[in-house]
Amino acid sequence: MPTIDFKTRPFKVLGIQQIAIGAVDKQRLQKLWVDMLGLEVTGTFRSERENVDEDICAIGSGPFKVEVDLMQPLDIDKKPAVHTTPLNHIGLWIDDLPVAVEWLTAQGVRFAPGGIRKGAAGFDICFMHPKANDEFPIAGEGVLIEMVQAPPGVVSAFAALAAGSPSVTT
Repeated sequence: MPTIDFKTRPFKVLGIQQIAIGAVDKQRLQKLWVDMLGLEVTGTFRSERENVDEDICAIGSGPFKVEVDLMQPLDIDKKPAVHTTPLNHIGLWIDDLPVAVEWLTAQGVRFAPGGIRKGAAGFDICFMHPKANDEFPIAGEGVLIEMVQAPPGVVSAFAALAAGSPSVTT
């Protein structure tokens, strides 16, 4: 594989968009994250295709809000098994998702089937596969990584933060 000049990477990872936690019963997760830690439930999502029933919670606000998705399977015997890895996946804000996927694929990064699509929170998403293979030798090393297209307000807020601007709005 050729040497990569990472200074020319055509996209940026801006920050954490979400953390997804799975269990057989999301009520136990709610007890900790909502009742004990005080996270706010901001929405719900159910998908037969993704075999998931989830509560979408939030830490923080504005462009720096991080989702904590509390997930349980709709059918414990079906795939994907959102409960078998308690830390199901992390989501990263990406400034230009299509460019990132194209560039990373060319570098040998393996993505999960499904391509770029609309996610539970309404943003375009795709998943980096947790396991590498012969064709794509780079992957999440056991961690499923969701790449999320950051909306313009999030992109500009992170740019202002990186520039040291005191006028970042939340």
